[in-house]
Amino acid sequence: MKLHFRKYGTGQPLIILHGLFGQSDNWNTLAKQFSEQGFEAIIVDSRNHGLSPHSTDWNYKTMSDDVLELVNDNNFKNCILLGHSMGGKVAMQFAIENATLLDKLIVVDIAPKYYPLHHQSVLEALQAVDFNVVSTRKEAEEILNKYISDFGTKQFLLKNIYWKENEKLAWRFNLDVIINKIENVGEAILNEKICETETLFIRGGNSTYILDEDVSLIQDIFPRSMLETISNAGHWVHAENPKEFYDCVIKFIK
Repeated sequence: MKLHFRKYGTGQPLIILHGLFGQSDNWNTLAKQFSEQGFEAIIVDSRNHGLSPHSTDWNYKTMSDDVLELVNDNNFKNCILLGHSMGGKVAMQFAIENATLLDKLIVVDIAPKYYPLHHQSVLEALQAVDFNVVSTRKEAEEILNKYISDFGTKQFLLKNIYWKENEKLAWRFNLDVIINKIENVGEAILNEKICETETLFIRGGNSTYILDEDVSLIQDIFPRSMLETISNAGHWVHAENPKEFYDCVIKFIK
């Protein structure tokens, strides 16, 4: 699949993959900062998200293959690959299968383990927004308020609303496929191969996505990895403490 992406700057390619319900726009500010340090920052919309095509095929293998197609089509060499949450699992899958194409790997607040379903309230909220009736972003927000208390999560989701056609709003992500195949998001990355790529795992100090007991599994699959913890940040590490996150990434890739 031909993914939608944008590039900032010139230099060594730094490909950035967003998480579930996200889009490349979420990384604009950091991508511009990375580009000022001599990198070609490439922010990507994953399939079924942002401006990339929709498809009923949606799992980590297909998403990894999409990234491979992007790399080959653009002749990117010696890439650095950074992925957050779902994008972090895509990045791990890609690295295991295509290690020779990578210089370094950065995985943000996700481990290669299985995660049980935990998006039910968000999915309920999104399904409750009926765009046959809802005609403004404010109306959508009022519905989300009934299901989601966290302000940041609501604003993150609302960024995905756009005018589709004939003055009708819609979600940019493919909600039907995400609902039907949400279990794929929690799947573990199979550790049949060892990835020797130099890897940085980053977790939020207030997040529970990467636990201390996950380090042994991470080391089994990514033996050349290290783990850094960003203070005063939860799962959206890059948004909650962008300065410390930026400094951590730059130190690793420089």
